[in-house]
Amino acid sequence: MNHINLDRVEKYSPEMLSVVRIVIALLFLEHGSAKLLGFPTSPHGEPALMTLMWIQGLIELVGGAMLALGLFTRPVAFILSGDMAVAYFMGHASKGFFPLVNGGDAAILYCFIFLLFFVAGPGRWNLDAELTRDDRRGDYRVRGDPYGGRTAQAAKGR
Repeated sequence: MNHINLDRVEKYSPEMLSVVRIVIALLFLEHGSAKLLGFPTSPHGEPALMTLMWIQGLIELVGGAMLALGLFTRPVAFILSGDMAVAYFMGHASKGFFPLVNGGDAAILYCFIFLLFFVAGPGRWNLDAELTRDDRRGDYRVRGDPYGGRTAQAAKGR
């Protein structure tokens, strides 16, 4: 009985992956807009043009927007994952060993969720699938599962 209920929920994995991707990307984009556009107001103020913090804001703004749209999801997610790893070690690790103490817990979470999107793909709703669709043949020219994840049947070997 429990197995049947899990199958009912599992079929929505591609859609849920998209929802999580969009929410995470919008949260990440907010950091960039605070740095570059001053909205919402950042407690750290706006960085000077072409400084490391300004470039970080640009990465957050553009990368967050691209990820939210599902545009070049895997390469963008890979770059953002590395960016957050560097941010953690440059900005937080020297302040203490524990992420709660050094303030780097968000950077670690972003790093690993972006790594998940790199591996799992964008989910069902994304521009990648729309841009790679061949309208003449009516199929997708992407490798693997166009929805960015394995289905329950593929995972079970069916």
